[in-house]
Amino acid sequence: MLICPNCYRPIIAALAAMLVSACASTTKETAPSITPAPAQTGGDARVFLRQSRYTLVELRPDARQQILQRQIIDLRIPATNVTTVGDAMRYVLRRSGYQLCEGDPVLATLWDLPLPAAHVQLGPLPLNQTLQLLAGNAWRLSVDERERRVCFIAGPLNGEVRP
Repeated sequence: MLICPNCYRPIIAALAAMLVSACASTTKETAPSITPAPAQTGGDARVFLRQSRYTLVELRPDARQQILQRQIIDLRIPATNVTTVGDAMRYVLRRSGYQLCEGDPVLATLWDLPLPAAHVQLGPLPLNQTLQLLAGNAWRLSVDERERRVCFIAGPLNGEVRP
């Protein structure tokens, strides 16, 4: 009895096709359902969205969406356009929802400082830490949440006493 090695290929292909089609599910898709969880003491009821049979997603904003200063920054500042600390801060803030406070002559000294090469690659860090890193230890970050404006306050230098 002679066995042809190429004779089994069609049979193996047919068996594989049958196995794949047998594993396919033909369940009917249903719309996602929103399921309230039992009420907790001292707070609102938590609400969940059923995404699949075993996956529930709690419907609440992420902490980085609620507190914008916690959004994570991980970027490389382009060396062609950005040469000063002010340019770098504007680049970091461009999609954060915040803007720099401009017009203060004291802050103009900070904005005009050259950008250190060590600050070309920033992150991953929260936004407030990234801005403080760019400003340095001589400045303290001040954020106006109403206007979403970022400012800096000059801190005391080595041995300097502030009134």
